[in-house]
Amino acid sequence: MASNNVEYLNPSTLSTPTGYTHLVQVRGGRTLYIAGQVSFDKSGNLVGKGDFAAQTTQVFENLKSALAAGGATFDNVVKVTTFGTDMSQMQTLRSIRAKYYGKNAPASTLVQITRLAHEDLLIEIEAIAVVPE
Repeated sequence: MASNNVEYLNPSTLSTPTGYTHLVQVRGGRTLYIAGQVSFDKSGNLVGKGDFAAQTTQVFENLKSALAAGGATFDNVVKVTTFGTDMSQMQTLRSIRAKYYGKNAPASTLVQITRLAHEDLLIEIEAIAVVPE
């Protein structure tokens, strides 16, 4: 449990998750909805053209900045949706996100798509966080 208002559950009736939680229950708190983050730096320049690991790291750094602006950290993230263009990069994604997630991995959805908003983007992640009041 990250705080008194958030509970992370993996029911025994579901498969054992790898790097995510099946169910996150929240009672109270302030909710942050973070738009999909891509590998643009603060000046709007693409970071890591053709490099999935570099793009993923930039995405998590952008999420970290957005969370901080809302008074939160990765410990407050309860749900993420990840859009990627290449599922063969799954292990790279898992390795990088493990460096950022708090002690409890959020509920998570991963979707492979053919293209993101810019042709050179390889990954986009949106997040929901809950900050205790």
